Amino acid sequence: MQVRNLAYLLKEMELLSPMGAAGFASAVRKHGVNIMILLELADKIHGEKVAIVDDLESISYSQLRKQCDALSMHLQRTYRLRENKKVAFLCQNHSSVVKAIFSVSRLGADIYLLNTEMGGSHFDELLEQHSFDLLIYDQELNELVENSNYRNPKILSFHDDKHAINHIICSETSVSSESKRTSSGKIVLLTGGTTGKPKKVIHQPSLFNYVQPFLTMVTKLGLTHRKSVLIATPIYHGYGIAILLSFLALGKTVVLTKGFAAEKVCTLIRSHEIEVITVVPLMIEKLLTHKTSDLMSLKCIASGGAPLHPKLVQNIDMKLGKVLFNLYGTSESGLNCIATPADLTISRNTIGRVIQGSRLRILDETKKEVAAGNVGQFFVKNQWSMKNKESAWVGTGDLGYKDQHGLLYLCGRTDDRIVSAGENVYPIELEQLVRTHPLVKDVVVIGIQDDRFGQRLCAFVEPVNDELTSQSVMEWLRAISARYQMPKKVIIISGIPYTSLGKQDKKRLRDMTDD
Repeated sequence: MQVRNLAYLLKEMELLSPMGAAGFASAVRKHGVNIMILLELADKIHGEKVAIVDDLESISYSQLRKQCDALSMHLQRTYRLRENKKVAFLCQNHSSVVKAIFSVSRLGADIYLLNTEMGGSHFDELLEQHSFDLLIYDQELNELVENSNYRNPKILSFHDDKHAINHIICSETSVSSESKRTSSGKIVLLTGGTTGKPKKVIHQPSLFNYVQPFLTMVTKLGLTHRKSVLIATPIYHGYGIAILLSFLALGKTVVLTKGFAAEKVCTLIRSHEIEVITVVPLMIEKLLTHKTSDLMSLKCIASGGAPLHPKLVQNIDMKLGKVLFNLYGTSESGLNCIATPADLTISRNTIGRVIQGSRLRILDETKKEVAAGNVGQFFVKNQWSMKNKESAWVGTGDLGYKDQHGLLYLCGRTDDRIVSAGENVYPIELEQLVRTHPLVKDVVVIGIQDDRFGQRLCAFVEPVNDELTSQSVMEWLRAISARYQMPKKVIIISGIPYTSLGKQDKKRLRDMTDD
């Protein structure tokens, strides 16, 4: 099965032709097994085709490969980058960071992708824990870097005048082919968002380890037939970097833009006739609200990183057709489930089915497998999960269940679940119910302490207009919700806070409660 899948994938990448096969062998001899071989192959096959478009430039595969070769040579000579060196990236989505990622991987150094929204104390904690040898960062984050404890070499990703990646590429004229081939470079994701102690998640880039998830995305999302993708999700997140590498491996055009602004992204989709976009649910909701007519070229909306809600799925179906895919994965375990438009027609809540090559168990608190329909924690086993895992089965921290059709559903995180009067209660169930109210724009439900029941639910509701009150929501819920679902309180709020990754910022909401 693995051999057949690899053969199919190589065919999709146009590597089974005599030129493609020779190019593959040549790339491995030159670079070793690292992500630079993807770019080398793409150059040989797609050459002058546009590879990346960002806010400042448009470059072909041939230009991208040559610039990465030049940059890697400079990094090796100037900063002595090699195996076991650590390079931190503090960058948003643009072409310079893509060039630097490929160049660092070519030298065998480890790539650390950092959240650009982190605060100063969090950044200093990372510096103390990891002792980075080089920092590549955006000018917009200069204050964070200058005020930190970082004292090792650093380079700006882009600048008009100062020493930066763009000037290095322009000034580097001689490129040596004598660089040592390497297969040791790792991609390290630091989970934990903008607060809390981060967890190091190590992935070893390998075409062979990632055959199955790559093949599944190519086939289920129809990527072979698509020309362009706009990556709206951050590259520093596992979801963003995976899509970037997948599309470049297929020789497609990747459009990048710093940050997310609905007006700007809508314009990019329309002007570049984008067919695929990667989003978190909040992003596509904002795009639909801004200007649906700009989105008509989309053939695939790949949503991930946060739960979809049924009202949004219905809205996308009505306005854009059956183009929505719901992807489920974690930084630790990679991609594990995909819900196709057909799956979302059966149930708008589902995260779909487990992809081939991955195994998923749903276990209770005693680590026993639960029956269909019962809630437990997802544990995953596959070849492409983190390399620094403690056991073969990776606990995701996500709660969910499987229905009689084999479709999977999320019920929130393990720390979201509360016990109220001895009964397990899942906030997501109340969220989904409240979202059906016609005057509710958005909602988040959390658990709060209660003297009588131990814990109760608290709903933060963002209304469509001023007509909605806490009392009216409570009265509406009494008629349709189960007793254990009734919240202790409903708090009307002008806007639900979200993190930079499009997840509900429940920490900020907990700070707003009086308990």
